[in-house]
Amino acid sequence: MFAFLLLAPFLPFACATCWRDVTCNGPATAAFAGPWDRNNFAPDSRIVTPRTILTWPDLSPSAYPGQPSLSSNGSLITYDFRTEVGGIVTASYTTSGSGAGRLGFAFTEAKNFVGYWSDASNGAFKGPDGALYTTVTAANGSSGSYTMPDEQLRGGFRYLTVFLVTNSSTSPSVTLGDISLELAFQPTWPNLRAYQGYFYSSDDLLNRIWYAGAYTLQSNAVPTNTGRQVPFLTTGWANNASLGPGDTIIVDGAKRDRAVWPGDMGVAVPSAFVSTGDLESIRNALQVMYDHQDARTGAFDESGPPLSQKGSDTYHMWTMIGTYNYVLYSGDTAFLASNWPKYLLAMNFITSKVDSSGLLNVTGIRDWARWQQGFHNTEANTILYHTLNTGARLASWLLSSSSNATNLTAQWTTQASSLATAINTLTYDTSYGAYRDNDTATTLHPQDANSLALLYSIPPSDNSSATSSILDRLTENWSPLGPVTPELPGNISPFISSFELAGRFAQRDTSRALELLRTTWGWILNNENSTGTTLLEGYLANGSFGYRSSRGYGYDDSYPSHAHGWSSGPTSSLTNYLVGLDVTDLAGREWTLAPQYEGATDLTFAEAGFTTSLGLFRAKWERVNNGTSGGGYQVTWKAPPGTTGMFSVPNVNTNATGGMVKREAVIDLSEAGLVDEEDLNQRGALKAINENGVAAGGAGAAGMLNVRVRGGVEGKVMIM
Repeated sequence: MFAFLLLAPFLPFACATCWRDVTCNGPATAAFAGPWDRNNFAPDSRIVTPRTILTWPDLSPSAYPGQPSLSSNGSLITYDFRTEVGGIVTASYTTSGSGAGRLGFAFTEAKNFVGYWSDASNGAFKGPDGALYTTVTAANGSSGSYTMPDEQLRGGFRYLTVFLVTNSSTSPSVTLGDISLELAFQPTWPNLRAYQGYFYSSDDLLNRIWYAGAYTLQSNAVPTNTGRQVPFLTTGWANNASLGPGDTIIVDGAKRDRAVWPGDMGVAVPSAFVSTGDLESIRNALQVMYDHQDARTGAFDESGPPLSQKGSDTYHMWTMIGTYNYVLYSGDTAFLASNWPKYLLAMNFITSKVDSSGLLNVTGIRDWARWQQGFHNTEANTILYHTLNTGARLASWLLSSSSNATNLTAQWTTQASSLATAINTLTYDTSYGAYRDNDTATTLHPQDANSLALLYSIPPSDNSSATSSILDRLTENWSPLGPVTPELPGNISPFISSFELAGRFAQRDTSRALELLRTTWGWILNNENSTGTTLLEGYLANGSFGYRSSRGYGYDDSYPSHAHGWSSGPTSSLTNYLVGLDVTDLAGREWTLAPQYEGATDLTFAEAGFTTSLGLFRAKWERVNNGTSGGGYQVTWKAPPGTTGMFSVPNVNTNATGGMVKREAVIDLSEAGLVDEEDLNQRGALKAINENGVAAGGAGAAGMLNVRVRGGVEGKVMIM
């Protein structure tokens, strides 16, 4: 049923396989082994070499190693690592002939920018990143090598172009030898393939997208002394700035900005948890935000040092939501306790901006790139709604049964409920069927606010037509390349589309969620100029990489990052929604399994697993043929002993027009490990549907059958 290994030990190892002088405390082995390993893009060594040599002018490929020669001014050769890499390059060479020259080294993530200049990363938009150079002097048969300076570590690239520059009348001939890279990703791990989660399905594209998200996040876990230099350089680049505490930290992108961005972490943290399992980098990223909090006002910076931009109410709240996600996944209440006074100050800072309308009045207007922010912005208010609800959970975990916990939990839950009422009353456009950008008469119905409203279930539970209408209206943004976001016209944002993806899954709009996923992330992964192994920050509806060209990126198509963690939403969504496995209490002491097989009719199976400090969690659903028309499904799972799960499946099917129809189904719960088996009288084969289309026992809201199950047993349910 499942192939897996025991939870990998997190013990110190010889630092030779980790990055430089860090504490080598990462996992030694993957937590789960199986055929999905072939989808893992991570290399099996920290020292990597190119896989292909591309010969100019037509970039015709040949196998590496080879010994290409450069013999005239401007001659060049390109090495293709065939995956995103980043770190320190060493190149060996021999020279012959006479004269002197310089070898140049240029780095690019995208194939369409290979050449004499590296793609842009320095952030100043005043001069190019250019190339690195070393002097070579001809002497027959002499050999040499070049290692790039540590401060000019290249954070992310796939292609390395080496070229010869000479101004003399005689030109040396340079024969290139070994090219190697010391990989800086995931610095504290001795085994870069030791993922603590996995995903596997009958759809190879979904598998590749999940692992591209995981590898993107791995490329974003960087040594804490390799941040992009600020103030920005006007030419060239430098990645030698301090980012925060510890040895590893999660940043926004491999190439750039190489800084902590809490908004990005709203997508990156859940995806890292279910894939790499790297919570150390997340803890350090959050801690640096607390360390730099404004002690007077309670405001968090928009980004971590050295960038340390300020003035963002939304990113302030994303730090608070990130705190919840980290504590939920890790169970690290000590971290929460040490930062709790600062968290309370942060909550007071943001809730004090709720005015007499009942809505948050946004005054910190920096945000993810949308053109408009401020006043009663709906996106910001949906984020505050989630901040209040997650804050209530944090209070209950930290303060347990104390009266203070009860008071804070009740206070913040009540505030969240009042805020939802204000959002629905003041910003929902009943004539259009979606949320407006704010509570004015604007005709802008943004992707971000409507997606987050779906994800956080803000539409009234007694108004299913509102949810249905939002789901429909969002499809009007869809293009053949993905959703074009109205709040940043002409641009496709995998960050905001990650929330739409999760929102659709959260409302069990499974079929369209998969369509969105395959269209958007399939285009990214299969684009001939992309890295093929990591996920792009954003792009234009015309298919170019000119994301945000007119919105701060200086009309430089080479500037967007091709390994950006905020685009990794499919990795968590496929695990948490398609397979349906998620944690709901500290480190998974409570969890849910709500598989969405009924909307994934083109799949025959999907499975996933992840780990917490309590142990391994895994689940699988697969289509089975029991000899009856249409067959059925088998769902299997296992979770650590002492944990409790909620197993949920639909009571009804939907017909082609979306109407509910009775399904003559039997749900066999005899091997489910029911917690309340006797009380529910649900032993053996049960009729799941009675004449009214309601579960015969254990009925839940929204047409779901919900039963509590025990961890520590091999759970199995047959649905026929």
